[in-house]
Amino acid sequence: MLCDRESDGLEATRELMKTSAELWVGDVSDEKTSERLVAIADSMLGGLDFFFANAGTVGTMTPLLEQTADEWLGVLAVNTMSAFFAIKHAGRYLAEHGGGSILCTASVAALRAGAGPAPYSASKAAVVNLVTSAACQLRGKSVRVNAICPGLIETGMTRPLFELARQRGTESKIGQLNPLGRAGSAEEVAELVAFLASPAASYVNGQAIVVDGGLSSSLPFVPGKVW
Repeated sequence: MLCDRESDGLEATRELMKTSAELWVGDVSDEKTSERLVAIADSMLGGLDFFFANAGTVGTMTPLLEQTADEWLGVLAVNTMSAFFAIKHAGRYLAEHGGGSILCTASVAALRAGAGPAPYSASKAAVVNLVTSAACQLRGKSVRVNAICPGLIETGMTRPLFELARQRGTESKIGQLNPLGRAGSAEEVAELVAFLASPAASYVNGQAIVVDGGLSSSLPFVPGKVW
């Protein structure tokens, strides 16, 4: 089952999946949406095994000292509160139905400064802490709660950056500080998501797993320099 606040995004995702899926237009920053999704999964799909809280927004690029409370609250609602609502409602259902897996999308920005605006980084850091707290709160319920921390990936949210680089002819410079020397793809992140959703990850719980090509493994340095 797929949920997005825009129907076009739903259709595009279903096409990428190359499989059938129920589509639901809704805003997951509203608690009622997550509650309904769990109920619909139970009534229409025969139950819930895995909930992926993947909604996110980067917010504005306003300098920190000029940001407003509304800018912060808007980012926190989408990035942090949607993860909380997913864990609350999916966690309750899974705990009552034999267990399962919940996955939230955080970001490498949750771990290191410089990967996004302050509200975005703070909201994703909150997701990491929420996941570890939830894993402990659901102790003994066979419910696994994890987060992924992607690095620079071309998605709908980051596409303007990639398109601007293409227009300037500087696409080859994207990800140059990364040890792999490139940005990542959504498909590479999806491989990790599929693993964490599956029984193969049955002993992975309360973790924030980075998928960034090694970006967060060291301090930035000038490519080509040898120590």
